[in-house]
Amino acid sequence: QVQLVESGGGLVQAGGSLRLSCAASGRTVSSYAMGWFRQAPGKEREFVAAISWSTNTYYADSVKGRFTISRDNAKNTVLLQMNSLKPGDTAVYYCASGGSGYISGNSPSSWNYWGQGTQVTVSS
Repeated sequence: QVQLVESGGGLVQAGGSLRLSCAASGRTVSSYAMGWFRQAPGKEREFVAAISWSTNTYYADSVKGRFTISRDNAKNTVLLQMNSLKPGDTAVYYCASGGSGYISGNSPSSWNYWGQGTQVTVSS
């Protein structure tokens, strides 16, 4: 059974940084595409970043240059380093795992497993 557990969310001022972690069990993160999505109140879940098995990365335009996705294979964990945070980044952030090592798309329906989410709040 695949389980994804996010941590690292919190309250931060605009311009600050946070690092989110996604600990996986039942799946080796280095063998599958892993991603991060977010959902703000009243909005649809949206793609943030993804990393393939070969460490190719892909970012939403809104976070490109500010966020970095990476893996810690020894800990079977996926990380999202978020810098220069803006109030518009406020959302619940979800970790996701794909069905293969390749990034199959940025639609939530393309991803197979999800964590419970971690709240990120950026104050102005």
